[in-house]
Amino acid sequence: MKLATFRAGGHERIGVVKGEEIVDLTGEDVPSGMIELIANWPKLKDRVVRIAAQSKPRYRIADVHLLAPVPRPQKILAIGLNYADHIAESGAATPEKQIWFSKLPNAVNGPYDPIEMPKASSAIDYEAELVFVIGKRCRHVAKEKAHEVIFGYAAGNDISVRDWQFHTAQWIVGKSFDTHAPFGPWIVTADEIGDPHALGIRCLVNGETRQSSNTKNLVFNCFDQIAYLSQAMTLHPGDIVFTGTPGGVGQSMKPPKLLKAGDEVRIEIDKIGALNAKMVAEE
Repeated sequence: MKLATFRAGGHERIGVVKGEEIVDLTGEDVPSGMIELIANWPKLKDRVVRIAAQSKPRYRIADVHLLAPVPRPQKILAIGLNYADHIAESGAATPEKQIWFSKLPNAVNGPYDPIEMPKASSAIDYEAELVFVIGKRCRHVAKEKAHEVIFGYAAGNDISVRDWQFHTAQWIVGKSFDTHAPFGPWIVTADEIGDPHALGIRCLVNGETRQSSNTKNLVFNCFDQIAYLSQAMTLHPGDIVFTGTPGGVGQSMKPPKLLKAGDEVRIEIDKIGALNAKMVAEE
């Protein structure tokens, strides 16, 4: 099932994506927000499946504004240096421990919304990433059980302001500029994805393929990540995890190919869909 958050008629809504249309769940005895839906999914799933099967889609995707599927997550966590080819192009050693940073909620952006080129920098880069969404409140999750706490998956773009990223050893500011955490275009529930470590992932800039890999190449896979993070913190329904980017980032090209205003960036992941955004100068 594909679940989306969207704006129509001046209101934020959640719905089930069916082809090019959306079945609106508003007013169907279903929570009005995605986090509440995820948290109560075990008892609501059958109702949502029934509504999606019996209700006529109310909206065309082309006629609504798709938002990030979780517009206001409590946590956005992201892992660095997690594909071998990206590690090699970065000139770094393969990490022995997982390298984590946060992207702050102000960076959340819709799947088709413009991405800002900030006034503070021109060193803006793309990073295609598989994103997963936590489905259950959990702590100390064994790797063998980690699949049980993933609600679903989305595509993400870990936009990075490279000079700010490396002002210090802490990447959080350079990774958290406004609009720099687009993800979506919806959540595909885990049961539809199957193995999340067999998905093609691509980034295209103005139609040119810059990144092309497969999630089987993750150094620390999704389940490793949950097992590690949940030792340190409680994970909550709706928490967002960016799982790392493959080789082909702009700063590592010779010469570098960083983003500029007017560029169109497309992130594609098999079984999920695509983000598509234009880079625009900050007003």
